[in-house]
Amino acid sequence: MFNNKIAIDLGTCNSLVYLRGKGVVLTEPSVVAISLSENKILAVGDAAKEMIGRTPADIKVYRPMRDGVIADYRVTQAMMRHFISKTMPRVRPFKPELVISVPAGITSTERRAVIEAALSAGARQAYVAKEPILAAIGAGIPINSCSGHMIIDIGGGTSEVAVISLGGIVAAHSVRVAGDKIDAAITEYIKKKYNLAVGTQSAEEIKIKVGTALPQKEVRFMEIQGRDLILGLPRNIKISNNEICEAISDVLAEIVQAVKFVLSQTPPELSADIMNKGIIMAGGGSLLPRINELVAQSTGVPCFVADEPLFCVIKGTGTVLEHLDEYKKVVMSKK
Repeated sequence: MFNNKIAIDLGTCNSLVYLRGKGVVLTEPSVVAISLSENKILAVGDAAKEMIGRTPADIKVYRPMRDGVIADYRVTQAMMRHFISKTMPRVRPFKPELVISVPAGITSTERRAVIEAALSAGARQAYVAKEPILAAIGAGIPINSCSGHMIIDIGGGTSEVAVISLGGIVAAHSVRVAGDKIDAAITEYIKKKYNLAVGTQSAEEIKIKVGTALPQKEVRFMEIQGRDLILGLPRNIKISNNEICEAISDVLAEIVQAVKFVLSQTPPELSADIMNKGIIMAGGGSLLPRINELVAQSTGVPCFVADEPLFCVIKGTGTVLEHLDEYKKVVMSKK
């Protein structure tokens, strides 16, 4: 029996690969390093991420996925091929079947680009499934029940909010505001307040270590290094968790606005269900401390973070993969 079914959560920041019967076998950054002089791909994933901000002029490191969709077709194709070859045996008698997660707000052109990239990367068949439903399945929400469930999936490029009932999306809204915008807001804040330039890697580290969605009573500091914008020399500063809270408040307000918009579009019966059960949060962005409290305060609806929020989408994609025939009608859009 050849294991030839793969699920890929093709994220803006990280890509995860699920192999049927084995579970999640690969978690790597969605980053590719390219040699401009030779026009060839030098590194993919972890190896490429280490090069960010450290390359000479003829090597470019970038993410082929932007806001959850393909920004560079050829590089995405190479990245997919890398993931397939890393998880599958060298000699493959059959091409694999792929299930790929995509944002709910994806256009038909973007969807077609994902399917075509998968087919040209070596897939026999490719299906795309919408991330909010996959995140809900991965978070353990019974999507086929007739009661309403609300899921917020905050990734690297997009934040998706959806109300799910009877296996389908009743109301949804996707905003291209998520982890990357939070990092950018931190960079901008430090630049304005301290005249210090920090890289995207440093901004992400600050977010992980001292980021918070609401002001904290216990003030924690982190020492960061960057380049002084006036003198052009390296300089250290200390930044607190409450400063980061202030820096990212506008970005979080946009995500909260998307949640309020979806709640306003939800039928009354389902609104009552959501009020009783609460909102579930998934995706890497929901790991930001107290973000669920911020949503609960702003909407008046209880809000909880799913177990292993980073893995919700890939676990859901894996469940769909294991029961492909069962989910085909509900989730799939086949080429």
